[in-house]
Amino acid sequence: MTLFGKLRNAAAAGLALSALGAMPASAQDEDIKIGMVNLSLCCAYFVGMDAAVKDEASHFSNVKVLSTDAKGDVAKLTSDVEDLLNQDVDVFIISGAWIEAAPAALESINQAGTPIVMVDRLLKGGDFTAWVGPDNRVIGEGIGDYIVKRLDGKGKVAVIRGGPADNTIGSNRSEGVQSKFQGTGIEAVVAPGWGEWSADGGFTQMEDLLSKNDDLNAVFCENDSMCLGAQKAIGDAGKAEQIFITSVDGEMGTLKEIMREGSNYGATGRNSSDQIGRAGFNRAMAIVAGGSPEKETALPSPIITKDNAIKFYDENSKF
Repeated sequence: MTLFGKLRNAAAAGLALSALGAMPASAQDEDIKIGMVNLSLCCAYFVGMDAAVKDEASHFSNVKVLSTDAKGDVAKLTSDVEDLLNQDVDVFIISGAWIEAAPAALESINQAGTPIVMVDRLLKGGDFTAWVGPDNRVIGEGIGDYIVKRLDGKGKVAVIRGGPADNTIGSNRSEGVQSKFQGTGIEAVVAPGWGEWSADGGFTQMEDLLSKNDDLNAVFCENDSMCLGAQKAIGDAGKAEQIFITSVDGEMGTLKEIMREGSNYGATGRNSSDQIGRAGFNRAMAIVAGGSPEKETALPSPIITKDNAIKFYDENSKF
């Protein structure tokens, strides 16, 4: 019997057609190989996503995750895909990190007829079976609403970008935030350089902004790590009471800081790599089982503040 035939009952039972569904026992009829292709495992966000896929798979003795790390090299990512194709994986999960496209890799997979589930970033220039991830524009709009309300519609807000200029994840977040300033008395001041998604980069950009803008009221960073660096620069300048900070991702360190008494960390938009990884795994298993999931699924991304941070905090999270 074919793999599809052996797993047909699982699909009929409603196998993971939602992003977070659980696999029933009838899906354990035959060995399944998942190719987890990572552009990079450089940092907690991507490590957490990879770990979530592996953790979900650990509940099934017949499921094996073959994980790769291209260390930021698109050519290596393409080579990793070829290696996994030679190992006859049943489905790919692709975490493209900061790149916008990987046409050669996607073309190789498509020629082999193997399903592709993209997680987090939706790569351009190739066909795919399904995508699960955040709606970054909506997250940005939610943070924008928070800033406008907290500032009562007037003030000066610094924006720190990750980079580069064509990075759609970052630009969608910043554009969403700034769209909420239209028609208010809020002025946005965009840092001229790139924070490079790191705490060190956020610190450097914030120092530069503070040297030129003595009257800032708030900061938005395109990810948590940069804002933790920005927070240090603000504290060193003695302006923690004057300036509150906001960001996107929901790292456990950030949630802990939001919950800290007296903290100037106001809010973050949830973009949990753990949630995305688990959703990607279950979507991949649904496809292997013969299901026909939605092409694109944006996961819920609530705005996290001191009022609800405890609901999302998990001290055992890898992200």
